[in-house]
Amino acid sequence: MKISTIAFCLALAIPGFAAKPAEEFKTRAGTLKITPIMHAALTIEAGGQEIVVDPAMGDYSALPKADVILITDIHGDHLAPAQIAKLRKAGTTIIIPGAAQKDVPDGTVMKNGETKTIGAWTFEAVPMYNIKRGPAEGKLFHDKGRGNGYVVTYGGLRIYLSGDTENIPEMRALKNIDVAFVCMNLPYTMTPEEAADAVKAFHPKVVYPYHYMGSDLKVFENALKGTGIDVRIRDWY
Repeated sequence: MKISTIAFCLALAIPGFAAKPAEEFKTRAGTLKITPIMHAALTIEAGGQEIVVDPAMGDYSALPKADVILITDIHGDHLAPAQIAKLRKAGTTIIIPGAAQKDVPDGTVMKNGETKTIGAWTFEAVPMYNIKRGPAEGKLFHDKGRGNGYVVTYGGLRIYLSGDTENIPEMRALKNIDVAFVCMNLPYTMTPEEAADAVKAFHPKVVYPYHYMGSDLKVFENALKGTGIDVRIRDWY
């Protein structure tokens, strides 16, 4: 199933969604930079290598070619074969869930629970799915096992990318997350209150709400006051 909302289509078509300022983090292997692009897309750069996450919505014309591309799901706001083609080079590894093989036939498939090391980077595929929300009775927007969230580790720094998920037990059970990117939007994922409840459970040092189109970020921010979690609100649109 493909998401085909007008907002998503317009964002893909309209130029000018350039990268936002980079966020810097210190690791044992040197400085790591994370740059929001748009919606669910971002880049992670360290050690002279470029990781691009879900290059679909936004403008990627100014980005260098990617060493690794991470795809979380088959929906059009996460998977855009034309953007992948523009970002890849000889030797680029494209990590995908199995459901994306039709669109990325040469992708490296990772299943929930699998781990892959590429140079100084470690990628763990973790579950992302709906518990109750879907397009019709008995159907879910994201079935368990179809897509991947990821935990990316570099120089000891652990970065969690939620992908499209609700407040699932596997997210609540995460350990030692330094930086988290957590989705929230209805009807596809979860409310800001649900997202905050999940974040309280696994308690990252820093959390960025992303994939939040139409959500009230103040609700999320207020729900995490007093927890010691650094909530960073950035403009993804």
